[in-house]
Amino acid sequence: MIPEAKVFLQAEQAVVSVYAQLRDEHMDTMFPPLFDMEGANKPLPVRDVLRHHVYDDAWIPDMLAGRTMDEVGRDRYDGDLLGDDRMAAINQIAEAAMEAARKTEDREAVVHCGYGDVPTWDYFWQLNIARTLAAHDLALHIGVPSPITEELARGMYEGTAPSADMWRSFGIYRQPVEVGEDASWKDKYLALTGRRP
Repeated sequence: MIPEAKVFLQAEQAVVSVYAQLRDEHMDTMFPPLFDMEGANKPLPVRDVLRHHVYDDAWIPDMLAGRTMDEVGRDRYDGDLLGDDRMAAINQIAEAAMEAARKTEDREAVVHCGYGDVPTWDYFWQLNIARTLAAHDLALHIGVPSPITEELARGMYEGTAPSADMWRSFGIYRQPVEVGEDASWKDKYLALTGRRP
């Protein structure tokens, strides 16, 4: 398993752990945007955040297998993937995504995303950032502790700090916040993304 996939397992488990703490009254609350990029810069109901996540997760096994969206069928995962038992659906789809990640051994294998082809390592960093920040921000939104561990935060910091300016140029990271040299990995990572620890 490649290093980026190991970080993905932690990020996926973190965000799913927050989903498990959602109550029905949270589902229609408006979740602030994770990113400032066009198309992702508007608040969404938590229900829609979940729908987007499971849709994204559902594609991961196909993407890591090198399939194109046309080969799979662009509408393959359209519709309600959550069903009547949202956590059962989330867990099932997340486990399939994590199992595909565990089998990933080639960092440079091509992933055919909807916007173009990227190497596997790049695809994972996009997944990892979205899941880690969703886990943290959604936990704050519903008033539960952030599930970001020191291990996950260190992986995210070391993996994305060298390219942080690029992520900022896309509107994915915001302007960094200053923290002390003795700050925890979690605080360093959150500050890197423009979040106050």
